[in-house]
Amino acid sequence: MKLNMVKKFQNKTAIVILAAGNSSRLGRPKQLLEYKESTLLRNTISEALKVENSFLILVTGSNNNLIEKELNSVEITVAFNSDWQSGMSSSIIKGIQKVLDLNSNCESCILSVCDQPFLTNAIFENLMKESETTKKGIAASAYSKALGTPVLFHKKYFEELLQLKGQEGAKKLINKYADDVVAVPFEKGNIDIDTEEDYEKLIS
Repeated sequence: MKLNMVKKFQNKTAIVILAAGNSSRLGRPKQLLEYKESTLLRNTISEALKVENSFLILVTGSNNNLIEKELNSVEITVAFNSDWQSGMSSSIIKGIQKVLDLNSNCESCILSVCDQPFLTNAIFENLMKESETTKKGIAASAYSKALGTPVLFHKKYFEELLQLKGQEGAKKLINKYADDVVAVPFEKGNIDIDTEEDYEKLIS
């Protein structure tokens, strides 16, 4: 492994992109939908790679061969979740485990999905900045009068993230520890791609 990559893993924040689902409502891998002369997934990855003092983990599952074939950046560490069908929790667990494997001293982790087309590096950076400024352990994106992804968790929550079951996701901890949450505005964060109709609206 190149020295600069080893150094990168020493950064205090990990960004974990959850891309293991089979896009059942869409009927084809949403990760590979064309967007901005790229794909939804590669757009998310390129924005994450712009974030300083962080390192990137991509969790794959369904269609992993197709998806990994699309990616050639040495800056991406892929974690394959063979248990992806059991629900979102398994991908979060796989991502956190990989983070700790690479850097057991990691201070925080941002969980992100790959189908929010308006996600930018500034969104990730704002989560990091607000968490640092407010000293809150959770910084969650705010849109449509709700809190969701991307969401940053301080390492004190890693153990509970590793205990998630089935379809449980980040929302469980956001709700449980509401007093330790800072809401960070994410304009158009409510737009994600679940159906062909969603995708047609995006590209029309």
